[in-house]
Amino acid sequence: MLGRGKHPRAGAVDHLVKLSLLDRSRTRAGRPEREGLTGSVERAVLAERVGYERFWVAEHHAVPGIASGSPAVLLAAIGARTDRIRLGSGGVMLPNHQPLVVAEQFLMLEALHPGRIDLGIGRSLGFTPAVRAALRHDLDAVDSFEDDLAELADLLDGTGPVTPHPVAPARVPVSLLATGQGLAIAARHGLPVVVGGPILAQDSIGAALDTYRRDFQPSKQAVDPHVTISLDVTVAADDATARELALPEAWAMARSRQTGEFPPLEPVAAIHAQDWSAQVRQRVEKSLAGAVAGSPATVRRMLDDLAERTGADELMASTSTYDREALLESDRLLRDLVP
Repeated sequence: MLGRGKHPRAGAVDHLVKLSLLDRSRTRAGRPEREGLTGSVERAVLAERVGYERFWVAEHHAVPGIASGSPAVLLAAIGARTDRIRLGSGGVMLPNHQPLVVAEQFLMLEALHPGRIDLGIGRSLGFTPAVRAALRHDLDAVDSFEDDLAELADLLDGTGPVTPHPVAPARVPVSLLATGQGLAIAARHGLPVVVGGPILAQDSIGAALDTYRRDFQPSKQAVDPHVTISLDVTVAADDATARELALPEAWAMARSRQTGEFPPLEPVAAIHAQDWSAQVRQRVEKSLAGAVAGSPATVRRMLDDLAERTGADELMASTSTYDREALLESDRLLRDLVP
């Protein structure tokens, strides 16, 4: 069972799978983009009220379907409306920033909201060539990610060449958003990992996470390996309703493959009214077939299987749908699935 049970890969001990949310501040067709941000704040308030462990926000630049390009700014707004839930980034894309600036931002957040701040680090270079150019990325440049990651850790610990301020009384936990090579980096640096995307559907995911746990080097950040899996999880009264709620995100992903631009979410009825090319239909159906969406009983079975295959310590749901009330109800229903 998801929640309490055997940890199949990190050892035969009882453990509790923690439950968290990753919100990408998705925009909606026909609605002001600012609602993507205010919706994130309201969702965090509900997440705290019903007992989620963490609430993380994203960093995406110049993407029409996502309003959040600055996690630190959004986290400050969410922190002002909440009291207990942990807040973090899923993630700050380190190649876009100088390590000192990231350290200063998250030490400031920690000073404002003591004991509640997480720093999730990623390495995405931007959604399109134009965005990468605007971010001044040279794809032929030497990859300095690991060096920057080590520098950031030293700055957060106060052991770097300069001391960022404000100095925080508690450590800001760092996690790595990792697929493939990122798991090896996380193991070398002793970092918890957040794993999402297509890698979760691969038969090799269990072996990859076994290798991460085996090679993990204890660090100031973490004594033991920690695996968080992140994916869309949509819960509704029945399977058919949940599938419909999952459609706007699947449609947006399929359209982005066709147009090169990730669009705002559209209403389900508007999606059904459009002409679907065979290729788009195939992509949508493939996405829905791989989605964790259904009634509480269906989702529970799917999550139990995923927990068994990965031995995850934490689930971070990154669910999106056009209907905000349905999204909040999905969050409530999901929270009820884990003791």
